[in-house]
Amino acid sequence: MALSGTKEHRGQGRRYRDDAPGRAGCVASAGSVASADVTASTAAEAEELNGRLTEVLRRAPALDGRPIRVRLAPELRARDGRLISGGPSGVPVHAGSFLRTREIVLESALLDQPVEFARIFLHELFHFVWLRAGNPLRRSWEALLEDELRSGARGELGWSADGRKRRLGPRDRASRSRRWREYACESFCDSAACLLGGAGDHEEFTLARRVRENRRRWFQSLLGRPALRV
Repeated sequence: MALSGTKEHRGQGRRYRDDAPGRAGCVASAGSVASADVTASTAAEAEELNGRLTEVLRRAPALDGRPIRVRLAPELRARDGRLISGGPSGVPVHAGSFLRTREIVLESALLDQPVEFARIFLHELFHFVWLRAGNPLRRSWEALLEDELRSGARGELGWSADGRKRRLGPRDRASRSRRWREYACESFCDSAACLLGGAGDHEEFTLARRVRENRRRWFQSLLGRPALRV
């Protein structure tokens, strides 16, 4: 599982089992992701989730792949390798993605926060893009990150990437260690969410604007493709 981020601090990169009951929806994907077919515990909630997904996907690039199920669950927490709903233990999180089963679980409270909903959902969605991006594209992104680090760039476009960036050691980049590869993935997803989510300024956007612009240009090249595989 790819963990979107904790409410206090992002960057717990672990695999999780899904023990979080929740209301379900499904992003319909046929050639491009353009609509959402949602079922939920109430008609009102289904309509709201459908509306949020449809609005975000209008801003997203064309996507190609099998449907990705989207569920809502209240009070999401990560504990002992599991994603759970409710209870006092564990680390509060906004969302999580299950790449093999093609499912995204979102904290239900995000429905009341349209901008944050878009940012978190896009982060999760781009985990599926990264998985199928292929080595040339991933290495191109890593090369961009290497240039940033050589120039001394600090900050990131989300706590998930920022936490991993802070933990990088001198040998991680040269060896393409797991720590480096996880950082590359999270920075990719956080950057996509920042650039496509419409959040404007955000407390998690600490990367200098000149560096952010370089990432924007890289993504413009990516988004110019006919469709991204998810």
